[in-house]
Amino acid sequence: MERHGDGGAALAADLERTAFITPEHYAAEQTRRMESNRGRLLIANCTSGAALANRVAEQYEELLRSHGSDSGIVVLREVDRQFKDSETVVRLERHVGGYDVFLFQSLFDPANGSSIDQNYMAFIIAARAFKEHGAEHITGVLPYLAYSRQDKPTKFMREPTTAQLMADLSITAGIDRLVTWHPHSDQIHGFYGRTAINVLSPLSFFIREFEEFRGRADTIVVGPDEGASNLVTHLCRALDLNGAVGSKHRPHPGQAAIAEIIGDFRGKRTALIVDDIIGSAGTLHALIERLDRDADLESIYIAASHNLCVGSAVERLRELHERYRLRRLLVTDSVPPRPEVSALPFLTTRSLADDLCRTVNRIHYNQSVSEVFYKPRD
Repeated sequence: MERHGDGGAALAADLERTAFITPEHYAAEQTRRMESNRGRLLIANCTSGAALANRVAEQYEELLRSHGSDSGIVVLREVDRQFKDSETVVRLERHVGGYDVFLFQSLFDPANGSSIDQNYMAFIIAARAFKEHGAEHITGVLPYLAYSRQDKPTKFMREPTTAQLMADLSITAGIDRLVTWHPHSDQIHGFYGRTAINVLSPLSFFIREFEEFRGRADTIVVGPDEGASNLVTHLCRALDLNGAVGSKHRPHPGQAAIAEIIGDFRGKRTALIVDDIIGSAGTLHALIERLDRDADLESIYIAASHNLCVGSAVERLRELHERYRLRRLLVTDSVPPRPEVSALPFLTTRSLADDLCRTVNRIHYNQSVSEVFYKPRD
């Protein structure tokens, strides 16, 4: 009986030590784990964000090893699922209290057939699950930010500012920071109010891909419309090239027409076309048709941040390759591609995993994200 009593006292002492945390104990635990003051790092993903999140997690652990660290990261994969009536449910398989969570989701996922609305709902439900269960910080990582094109009502149309609505829903759900890649509108900053937002610049991507054309007098950078003019300007300055911009209008919804292309094409043989989104490829098709009429080009290269490839896009891109001297199409993996898109022989896909990995790392340790990316000269 006496020995049993001793055991009970020891158990009570153990419970007392583990159930109540002193400041000294907490500081010692942080030092032992070498944690950020944002909490321990956790990378999570909804189903459609799985591919890119897994690549980022693998890259993060590889960089830890290459820098001599034996630390690891916590990963929660595919936290969402659907009930038979199509309702979304999120279940977390571990305790997440105090963690610094980076929640990945691909809002547009043609590979699995889920809609943007379904993927957005899964994202905000997952954010709420992490918030309700005590996560210290919840950063949403949405490489392709759907609804960012609805940043203002179409003139003379009774439309809402849907981009603002989606920002409100994300913040209400628990997102306290957003990371996104080259959204359609810079106005997106204002929609998130006091919530931090890191809009990752695509300039580094475009500069790396077109470095071989630096300073060439026979090469010109072309933007399809006024919205691409800033990107064209900064890329031209970085690579010492001349630029041009198309004047676009839409005679009917879903149709694009290029009235003219403003720029000097004398002596130009190669065009580098840069844009944020390839949707149905109608704008690109109209632009290149106009270039074919107005300029004596021998080769065309396209680089775009987001390759949605919807509707007739694949057929239009094939035609541009076969008839209009499109040599190469460069895109990122911000959107999971359909097999028929990946099969295009002139398509090259670059992963955002390294850029996103380093962004996660710098946010986790409260460092400047801009150091990861090219900064244009003033």
